[in-house]
Amino acid sequence: MQTMSKKTTILFPPELYQQLKETAKMLNMSVAKLIRQAVIDRYLLSDKNRRAKAIDELSQIGAPVSNWETMEQDSITGKLKDLI
Repeated sequence: MQTMSKKTTILFPPELYQQLKETAKMLNMSVAKLIRQAVIDRYLLSDKNRRAKAIDELSQIGAPVSNWETMEQDSITGKLKDLI
């Protein structure tokens, strides 16, 4: 298990905290762990999911793809043509 070294204090309305306690109990975890997991799910995993979705969408475009050196050179050449 990871060592916890940072602490924060969060104030909840009593009704919301009661719901968190009930949910944590149903999931057999502490309220603190429930909140940590929610933060990970909402703010950290969603970034990975958004990046993965963007990659999937880009791959659907069907644009020509080559090796990095060729693509870089094509980009430079294309940019130079725009300047000439």
